[in-house]
Amino acid sequence: MVHKEPKISILIATFQAGEFLQECLDSIQKQSYKNMELVIVDGASTDSTLSIIESNLGLISTYISEPDMGIYDAMNKGVKLATGDYILFLGADDTLLVDLAEIASLLGDSTTIYYGDVLFKQSGIKYDGEFGAYKLAIKNICHQAIFYPSSVFKKYSFELPYKLLADHALNIKLYGDKNFSFSYFPFVIAKYNQTGLSASTIDSTYIAARMKLIYDNFSSFVYLYAKLRMMLAKYVLRKSQYNTK
Repeated sequence: MVHKEPKISILIATFQAGEFLQECLDSIQKQSYKNMELVIVDGASTDSTLSIIESNLGLISTYISEPDMGIYDAMNKGVKLATGDYILFLGADDTLLVDLAEIASLLGDSTTIYYGDVLFKQSGIKYDGEFGAYKLAIKNICHQAIFYPSSVFKKYSFELPYKLLADHALNIKLYGDKNFSFSYFPFVIAKYNQTGLSASTIDSTYIAARMKLIYDNFSSFVYLYAKLRMMLAKYVLRKSQYNTK
């Protein structure tokens, strides 16, 4: 169990984020909850990112700036710097919406992954309610909506070969790990910029590994469901490509 006012670490990985980082920091500055820390891991930015960080040192508990191997490498570094009971990962172009004081008392179990919703910044759509095995096999919980207990990262880390979907791989493994559980609460945690790199780039390494991840961590029924969904998606894609010729 975690004490009634758990320490919450907010981790932001940045690289060339000068255009939008201040808005993200402003949303954290508004928080009334005191038992929190902000950790920033920067990938050696050369724009205004570092000057923005330097001008917000009163808000930031720890930051480093050095070359990295991508966002998940930065997030793994941040985990090692964090001292909180729970960890929330925000993108530098996201904004925190939830009042942490409202949900802190709900974060009571050190083996439970708590999650809510995000609001897509461009469309205003809320994403995406409660997840079960079938749903998680097909789509991911936004990491901007997840409060991971620190115990997760004593056992796991983000796998760097997955350039864009290492968080989905982690969530699938956690769902299959009987030592952890997921718990949904109906709070909109953050406003999420869905037009970033992951919206326009394919993580081919993750796609190649996805069915094995599902097979290893879910029931055979979930695996067959995901397999059928994948086959149907391929059929629809081929048909649409044929019709446009």
